[in-house]
Amino acid sequence: MFIFRISILSIMMAALISGTAIGQSSLEVFLSSHPDLSYKSIGSDEIEKYSVSVTQPIDHTDDQSPTFTQRVILTHAGVDRPTVIQTQGYNVNDRDNEVVDILAANSLNVEHRFFAKSAPQDKDWKYLTLEQATADLHRIRTIFAEYYTDKWVATGISKGGATTIYYEYFYPDDTDVSIAYVAPISSSIEDKRIYKFLDTIGTVECRKKITKYQKYMFKNKDKVLDRLKWFSKGKGHQYDYLGGIEAAYEFAVLEYPFSIWQWGTPCDDIPQDKDIDTAIDHLLTVVGLDFYDDKTMEFFGPHYYQASTQMGYYGFETSRWSRYIDKVGKNPSASFYPLESNPTYDPSLARSVEKWLDKEGNDLLYINGLNDTWAACRVIPSKRVNSKAYNLPHASHGDARIKNMKPAMQQDFKEKLEEMLNRKVNLSVLNEEKS
Repeated sequence: MFIFRISILSIMMAALISGTAIGQSSLEVFLSSHPDLSYKSIGSDEIEKYSVSVTQPIDHTDDQSPTFTQRVILTHAGVDRPTVIQTQGYNVNDRDNEVVDILAANSLNVEHRFFAKSAPQDKDWKYLTLEQATADLHRIRTIFAEYYTDKWVATGISKGGATTIYYEYFYPDDTDVSIAYVAPISSSIEDKRIYKFLDTIGTVECRKKITKYQKYMFKNKDKVLDRLKWFSKGKGHQYDYLGGIEAAYEFAVLEYPFSIWQWGTPCDDIPQDKDIDTAIDHLLTVVGLDFYDDKTMEFFGPHYYQASTQMGYYGFETSRWSRYIDKVGKNPSASFYPLESNPTYDPSLARSVEKWLDKEGNDLLYINGLNDTWAACRVIPSKRVNSKAYNLPHASHGDARIKNMKPAMQQDFKEKLEEMLNRKVNLSVLNEEKS
């Protein structure tokens, strides 16, 4: 682990004396005082907000490790307020989770290592592990706990929600509560719970419409590709990583059932006529061919590497479509890892976490949409822990949120969070956002 050889408190006190004289806020004094932090203000007269760069070791187990810079968006509410650490699964965005709002909290929105501005100059893939990623979060928490001494909450969405769970597993004392949204814990590189979900979700009629649409798109592949080649040329898309546009198209049609449930597309939106342009527009809306573009492959490469080593993922059953498929092979994986990374999947961590969650995984709140494909891999808390799941019956990946809970569920969530955190929770701010 990195060793702090300088007393941060002593530096901070010295800087506080000189810093206030030049008009710095106390938070800016703190940020300026730490040797591994740099920052710039991105706030306004009403909001104190900073883009913070944190110098992190690439390998937290090596005191002499090379370093990289990790990006954090810091929004300040007050030293007397809780602090929410948002565990992103990819790049950081400039939007705060609703948990920040209901707690009127400080926010540390943390970009995941190996993504966007938080990537080492030379990517050594062996250091992209959940052990290292959660150690990043722990170190950020350790640094900022010198300034923010109230309650701490971790939260994340999707892969970021899974990261929240793994963070809680490795560092349970870092936070008072963790809130994981639509967070899958997969224990296989081809989690077959996904297949069962897609075979049983919704009505028989809806599932038949999905299959009928896929069949139409496969049968008319040549006609569709003629159009999509011009579409891709206009958009500047290339599909060399997957072996060309035909492979990308086959993956997109295979992905269609997963995406339509993940993102909550109504079954009534599925085209049932024979208009090929309408059918193509629908596929581009639900899945998007740009999802398989070389630039997208490169951006999500670290995610796919993690899926192919520790986090697990899903694949595609192709038996019913074998007569139409020419490029992607039998039962291909949906994980398109960087070829040079050469990953080996090891399920041991995910299995250990599942056992731990069942027996010791306390102070976790899970928010899921039961129509979301990833709900197949959701955590179901046991009676041995105080954690609780809030499952929104008809919600998908993008709308399983506190603000969309029914009033009774919202109230139960509020009471549970207040009990765990010993702080008041203000859900009325979510209703203000809706209006």
